[in-house]
Amino acid sequence: MPYLTGARSTAPSTDLHTGLGVPGYAHPLLAPTEWGELTRPGTPVHWVVLNVADGPGARPDPHCLEAAGRLHNAGVRVLGHLDTSSLDRIHLGTVHGARAFGEVISKAHRYLDWYRVDGFFLDRCPTDGTALPDILRTVTTLRALRDKAHIVLGHGTHPYPGYAECGDQLVTFSGSWSDYRWSQVAEWTADYPPDRFCHFVHGVPLGHLDEALRIARWQGASTIWFTDRTDRGGRTDPWEAMPGYWDEIVSRVGTGVSE
Repeated sequence: MPYLTGARSTAPSTDLHTGLGVPGYAHPLLAPTEWGELTRPGTPVHWVVLNVADGPGARPDPHCLEAAGRLHNAGVRVLGHLDTSSLDRIHLGTVHGARAFGEVISKAHRYLDWYRVDGFFLDRCPTDGTALPDILRTVTTLRALRDKAHIVLGHGTHPYPGYAECGDQLVTFSGSWSDYRWSQVAEWTADYPPDRFCHFVHGVPLGHLDEALRIARWQGASTIWFTDRTDRGGRTDPWEAMPGYWDEIVSRVGTGVSE
């Protein structure tokens, strides 16, 4: 099985604190049930990404304010969504790079002022080593804005290893079940504990949910988001609604999966 290849520093454990990292539901006005389920007692949610309108929006949104408040009251981290793909294309030392950096930090300020977020999800984060200094500068600035900010780097694949020293967590897989079930873990991840890595997988059938959870555990990722929704060839966002087997995944993640 390909997902078992790549030596890990320790044997897989059955007591890993696996939990859910929610990439971002549709707007709370369009998906009130989904947002409400995240605060149900006993739901093992590590954090939830708040994406109002490709960022914090132009003004505070009352529906998002209410959703963020409920999550905070339930003890769930709320992360502001920041698109950092522009930092990969433009070096921060240039005029355009400084502008892109300024826009990212400006959005972070609005997230903090309006929604009191606990950290940030850096979506479409670069993966190559050349962009690492710019991402490190961005993360350092974000941490200066918010004490103990939780930073998740949304690479979607295994990045240059140096990024592991930059963010609190790295999304090292984001894609379809057909790709995930044959995926391989990068060997350098064995030097870090499972709570440093996240996996997002869409198109996971209910009958393969336990297998998907075992893959995540073997590959050393303790924050996951698995859904039976699909992207329909890139035409839809598979993350904007809860999985059709929501109760099942909450039950399985909460109790763990035997090996």
